[in-house]
Amino acid sequence: MRRYLVRRLLQAVVVLWAAFTVSFIVLFLLPGDSLSIKLGGLEGTATREQIDAVRGANGLDDPIHVQYAHALGDALTGDLGTSAQTGAPVAGTIVDALPQTLQLTGVAMVLAVLGGGGVALAATFTRLRALRQVLLSLPAIGISMPGFWVGLLLVQVVSFQWGLLPAMGNEGWESVVLPALTLALPAGAMVAQVLAKSMTTALAEPYVETARAKGAGRVRIHLRHALRNASLPALTLAAVVSGNVLVESVVVETVFSRAGIGRLTAAAVDNQDVAMVQGVVLLAALVFVLVALVVDLLYPVLDPRVGRAV
Repeated sequence: MRRYLVRRLLQAVVVLWAAFTVSFIVLFLLPGDSLSIKLGGLEGTATREQIDAVRGANGLDDPIHVQYAHALGDALTGDLGTSAQTGAPVAGTIVDALPQTLQLTGVAMVLAVLGGGGVALAATFTRLRALRQVLLSLPAIGISMPGFWVGLLLVQVVSFQWGLLPAMGNEGWESVVLPALTLALPAGAMVAQVLAKSMTTALAEPYVETARAKGAGRVRIHLRHALRNASLPALTLAAVVSGNVLVESVVVETVFSRAGIGRLTAAAVDNQDVAMVQGVVLLAALVFVLVALVVDLLYPVLDPRVGRAV
């Protein structure tokens, strides 16, 4: 297990390095940057020599490999650069905005797992064929609905027409409900699809027949025997979905006017703030890596055969 953990940590480092390198190259190849936009507004008051001097002081005239080496060295020390728009350190700005987004994505993932898991368990447990078909059709409907449309619909109906929950802001738990539901709907639908398929397969396995022959009840077979084995694919998907939820928060936080990583990313892209965009990319990669690592460590707990294979 120790060798396995070390190997996974090394893979995580490689993933983070790859994310940094790819994002740096892509952002470098894009035409223009935030500093160029700022300097463009000085063309009437500053000479070309002064503008070139500012660009040189910021290292923008260096070859790409020199800029990459400097950026990578700074990132290894925790320095992600300075936002060209605000002048604030990128790392500090992301840390300040992160709690609101973590709160939103955390609530969304809890709703997704509970909702999607509940639908899958109910669909595979019921003996009513019509109800089973209805429940199994819900995930496909949830996946097909665009997140921004769901968010706008919830704002229009729940906030404006019914007046039950606020339509925007970060104040209180009430402001988290609608954006969390918007994020949880497609994520929960995917979890439900995978878990329902896995449960159907697990319930047809010989060990289930053995459990029935020993007198185990339907609830015990469903929740203890089948669910434990069927949860591994759903757990893997949940790890991927958690990263997608973080990415989709860009749209959701914009729709609900919430301050967080999503709005920070949208503003950075609009202003071509290269340092801020790269910081957010590294954050997303770090979230993927950490969640995948936690899931990998949970595998042997759910299925001892995985631990022996490791």
